[in-house]
Amino acid sequence: MKFTRREFVAGALLAPARAGAQDAPYRVLEAREGELRLLPEPAKATKILGFDGEVPGPLLRLKPGEELRARLVNRLARPTAIHWHGVRVVNAMDGAAGLTQEPVAPGASFDYRFTPPDSGLFWYRASALPDAAEQKGRGLYGVLIVEEAEPPSVDREVLLVLDDWRLDGKGAISGDFLADADVRGEGRIGSTVTVNSKTPPETIGLAPGARLRLRLLNACNARVAGIIFENVAPLVVGVDGQACEAFAPIHDTIPVGPGARFDVMFDLPREAGAQARVLLRGGGLRADKGGEDDRALMVLRAEGDAIPERGPIRGPALNPKLPAEVKLQNAKRLDLLIAASASKNPREAWTINGVAGSPRSKPLFAVPRGQPVSLGFVNKCEIAQSLHVHGHHMRVLHPLDDGWEPYWRDSVILPPGRTVRVAFVADNPGKWLIESAIPEHAASGAMAWFEVR
Repeated sequence: MKFTRREFVAGALLAPARAGAQDAPYRVLEAREGELRLLPEPAKATKILGFDGEVPGPLLRLKPGEELRARLVNRLARPTAIHWHGVRVVNAMDGAAGLTQEPVAPGASFDYRFTPPDSGLFWYRASALPDAAEQKGRGLYGVLIVEEAEPPSVDREVLLVLDDWRLDGKGAISGDFLADADVRGEGRIGSTVTVNSKTPPETIGLAPGARLRLRLLNACNARVAGIIFENVAPLVVGVDGQACEAFAPIHDTIPVGPGARFDVMFDLPREAGAQARVLLRGGGLRADKGGEDDRALMVLRAEGDAIPERGPIRGPALNPKLPAEVKLQNAKRLDLLIAASASKNPREAWTINGVAGSPRSKPLFAVPRGQPVSLGFVNKCEIAQSLHVHGHHMRVLHPLDDGWEPYWRDSVILPPGRTVRVAFVADNPGKWLIESAIPEHAASGAMAWFEVR
């Protein structure tokens, strides 16, 4: 297929739709090589992969009920696809290469067309195995925001995309993305940390007392980030793209797994000259920091005249499209045991219920549409794992009673040797992956899928 020259229209890359699409424009997302300065000179600019050669790729921002039409054009040397992470998308558009579509070959294109059912913070990323770990790790991802009909009142909205990079002294990305140590260990973690692809901290000046909405995405391949808020009183108002009743995180710290998103609101100090900081805790969630110091990701400075007080913080309205309760007494129940494999094949390093899975494996289970599902994620490993469920959002169940946490998740962190139980209503028909949120593990067997009929 031939394409006309792309042009900027209203800040977004657009191109003509293919025949039969009523001449509506498609956003072109061209997966290609690019460059990014991650280290100061004399190091060279780092060669990356990005949508339109940028990291993150173009910010896609939609109004409620607005249809997304995105055309992936593959200018890479390897196949790719786009997974719309966290979006309860129609199955054919999920981008689970090998399950819901074939990978997009070099030089080919694929049109994604859907209307996100929910407002919130989502992202899109490379998803064709086994290349997804390297493609995403080299920068092939971007952010999708679906606005609320009535967004919360704030003075500033800030996007913070956290990533880390493993670089050599010359600024080049180093090492094999599916090296055995990373595949069988915690995954690929780099020492060069960036915020919005720049060296932190990012410094922002705001009026004293200003109210801020921070949209946070952990785009790292494997790093479980402990995000600390200093000199403000943060309230979490959204988790994994779904609004929740506002709550204060314990010790003003949020554990953010790979691919997880949080919406946080807070007011700056009212004293001119005061500052607040958003920090990355050294060592993630380990008690021992592993030799890493806390790092400032963002510095917020109170400058100028104070603004009038706004009253209590109110987040976005809860999503009425999600069920008020999950009827656990009627649930399909299944435990998923995640374990290391004795296989010497690196593509079979991990198993779920004894099987090193892939999109071509047999389904883990099948349920009729509307069936409640309760899954026990059982981590038999000595390292933390993180599992992402496609097409649905889950409640995390309390371990000692029949209650659940007051927020929805599309992925959960599994501490070493622990079990986390979740529940959801299987109301989205199709074939859906349950995969490690760490792409090195997903490419190496930590994957299964289920069907909603």
